[in-house]
Amino acid sequence: MQRMKRLIGTLLIALSAASFGTLAIFGRYAYADGMDTFTVLFLRFGIAALLMTLVLILRREPLPPREFFLPLAGMGALGYVGQSFMYLTATRYASAGLVALLLYLYPFFVMLLSMIFTKERVTKTKAAALILALSGTALTVGPVSGQIVGALMAISAALIYSVYIMVGAKVMKGVSATQSSTVIFASAGLVFGALALFNGTHLPVSIAGWGAMAGVVFISTLIPVAAFLAGLGMIGAVNAAMVSTLEPVVTVALAAWLFNETLGWAALLGGGFILMAVITLTRGETLTFDDKMETSKQ
Repeated sequence: MQRMKRLIGTLLIALSAASFGTLAIFGRYAYADGMDTFTVLFLRFGIAALLMTLVLILRREPLPPREFFLPLAGMGALGYVGQSFMYLTATRYASAGLVALLLYLYPFFVMLLSMIFTKERVTKTKAAALILALSGTALTVGPVSGQIVGALMAISAALIYSVYIMVGAKVMKGVSATQSSTVIFASAGLVFGALALFNGTHLPVSIAGWGAMAGVVFISTLIPVAAFLAGLGMIGAVNAAMVSTLEPVVTVALAAWLFNETLGWAALLGGGFILMAVITLTRGETLTFDDKMETSKQ
């Protein structure tokens, strides 16, 4: 029974990672239909927030109390807005595969921030993972001078995400995942709604565009969040983090198949180093890191 539970949990996390890996792909199709980043993200988070609110009602869960509501709203309005905007905009200046690989630097930014602000001890495992990550970043970014703007935006997305995780590690302990997701999605949706209104809304103009937007909302947002939260309780945060390294692999494969995007051997090797570093780090980390990783898939 326990083995079956772990298998199901692993499959759920793999489904989550593969689904998250489609975001850059659907984003490309949405851009091709004339949409802009603000409109894509407004629809993504606005529709997701409405559906999560429905889930709250059906489960008879209240909204988080005020002491948690405001920090969660800040996480959505600042952290998730910044991370998602940088990530999707990066795909306009660099290949989807490169952006997905560089986003996976976020566990190392979490580690560095923890060492600076919470005085976590530097272990041999952390040092080895950091060397691998830095080497992987140098290899990945080095040969892509024509995509440097996108690469820098992807790294910025990883840095913003790491701050979001650090804050969420404390806030999430007082509320359920459904409550937190609802508030985070809603606050991010409100910010992007205001930005879309100010800059002009660019809705899809074809059935293909609306199909891409449906993919962003359901396949790249709601399905992976639900699958991740369900699988997390079955296999734990460390194992979930390792299985989640499937995400950039899916993005790279889909980008190569659908857009004929190819990464050079150096970028692929560097991406491999980054993913190896994630696995090295998560295998050697303590419960403190586990708690932070539990907030990473909102």
